[in-house]
Amino acid sequence: MVFKSKIKWVALLVLTLSLGSMVAHLSMTKFSSMNLIQYSAKDALSHDFPNIVSPVIRNKRLWGTVRSLESLQPYANPRNSYPEIQESTRSKQISYKFKSFSYLYDEEQFIASLKNDVNIVKSLPEHLKAARRSYEFPIFKPKNSASPNFYIKEILPNLKKAKVVGLIITEGGCLQSILPPSMSEFQRLRCRVAFHALQFRSEIQTLGRQMVERLRAWGQPFLSYHPGLVRDTLAYHGCAELFQDVHTELIQYRRAQMIRQGIVSDELNVDSHLQRENGSCPLMPEEVGLLLRAMGYPSKTIIYLAGSQTFGGQRLLIPLRAMFANLVDRTSLCSKTELSDLVGPETPLPSDIFQLPRPKSESEIKEEWSRAGPRPRPLPPPPERRIYPHEKEGWYGWITETDKEPNPSPRDLRMQAHRLLWDALDYIISVEADAFFPGFNNDGSGWPDFSGLVMGQRLYERASSRTYRPDRKTIAALFDITRGNMYHPKHDWTLSVKEHLNKSLSEEGLIRQLLLSKPNSFLSHPLPECSCRISSLELTKQTEGKDGRVLYGDEHECPIWMQSAEAVGVRNDDVESAEDDNDVVEQQERNGPDFTTSLTSTIDHDEEWDPND
Repeated sequence: MVFKSKIKWVALLVLTLSLGSMVAHLSMTKFSSMNLIQYSAKDALSHDFPNIVSPVIRNKRLWGTVRSLESLQPYANPRNSYPEIQESTRSKQISYKFKSFSYLYDEEQFIASLKNDVNIVKSLPEHLKAARRSYEFPIFKPKNSASPNFYIKEILPNLKKAKVVGLIITEGGCLQSILPPSMSEFQRLRCRVAFHALQFRSEIQTLGRQMVERLRAWGQPFLSYHPGLVRDTLAYHGCAELFQDVHTELIQYRRAQMIRQGIVSDELNVDSHLQRENGSCPLMPEEVGLLLRAMGYPSKTIIYLAGSQTFGGQRLLIPLRAMFANLVDRTSLCSKTELSDLVGPETPLPSDIFQLPRPKSESEIKEEWSRAGPRPRPLPPPPERRIYPHEKEGWYGWITETDKEPNPSPRDLRMQAHRLLWDALDYIISVEADAFFPGFNNDGSGWPDFSGLVMGQRLYERASSRTYRPDRKTIAALFDITRGNMYHPKHDWTLSVKEHLNKSLSEEGLIRQLLLSKPNSFLSHPLPECSCRISSLELTKQTEGKDGRVLYGDEHECPIWMQSAEAVGVRNDDVESAEDDNDVVEQQERNGPDFTTSLTSTIDHDEEWDPND
């Protein structure tokens, strides 16, 4: 009895201690939660960069321009003497305030800029409008690899006969990238259209400039990064195995569609890891973060995340955000009101009301039971679990129920149109950024890609701007060396990364990218036709393509007014070579607490690099 009594007292004591411990924990949780606040990128920037009065000294090795490319200047003016605006976007459900073209671009600016090159009308005469509605004139669908002979022999005769022809652009282009030297003026016309005539409408430009000013207001340079994680691109190159769960299925479904449509001629199932080693898949955000840290960018660096949508969601961005807390996007810099004003007034859409499946009648249940086969029969399945509306929402919910992707709903079409606006804002910021890093470009498909167009405009406007052109095949090989120890790499690995990325900034990286990309996209590398070279600076060796045409180094000499001392000297006073290892400013910043040029030394003293934390 005494033994049992002691057990009871011990049990009572344990129960009392457990209850006291639980009450204490609940109390701590209650009082501590009162001080929790939601993370804000603006607040983080305010903490990292308080009111700055004195001018900020930049690290020239991280933010300086590239000296070897300073002689290239934009010059798309004609060197010698030498259609109706309708649908430019197929997205529906846009605001009734805009036509398709004016939803993104300034129509009046487009017409005025090209008045000396092309006669452009806003609408056709009435008799030709009627002919268009009844399809009385020929319609062509030129490929992005169409040659000039296609237009001379096929389209021109029909145009002379019918007075009007329709061109449907489905592949992001309608003319081959590289043209004969005799057609250089047409290449320059391409540049005038892309870089001068096609301007975003004033509301987009105004908000884009405000976003750039808000980034500059912190007194620090910023880097723009576009992940390039797009479902179509990933499907085209067979990168499904780099993702997980439903995202892998979505990529494979789209790849199967491309195979049926003749876009992809390869097999459905390919080795995604082999594709990554070949440089055919985008760099993951985590890898880009490690590369930037290897270059010496401090953890407080402001990084603007471009791209209206990142396939794979925010989960893929967690490692990058852990390394660079000041990762911002349009939602960090703009209010909801500013973004909604950009969209314009829209007609309300019917709400998507989820309908539960019709319950089966008793007779239907008995009929299924009778068709179940001979006894002994298994027990009937339990009643279906109710699917709640929030489980049905999302653009991938269909994949769990059907083998066929549903047609886009009106809400989906409207979101597609909105993403065009978000991409336009990101484009403005990426062109103006102090540095740009592409997660993916030059995919070889021939489709225009965001990063490629940004790199082309940065090359055209200011070739010496800091634009990284990483070789993804080389980067994949570097990561394979230290795959098991990415957060604690050896010093030699860090030096190899720095060497590769610094070369990608210079002429060497530009020429390598030019040889790969220009056959597919002229606007990604508008050289030498749309640039001129300042003769007072050192000339470079000419580079020829496979067909013997000069692709770099054959630029015309710039006009005299572009070669003035003010145009060259001012820049030279403010720039330094990206490869200069004896930078005095860098030495000053290296001694500061927030800057480092050695990834290894940073890792040794920074616990956040431990992936297990």
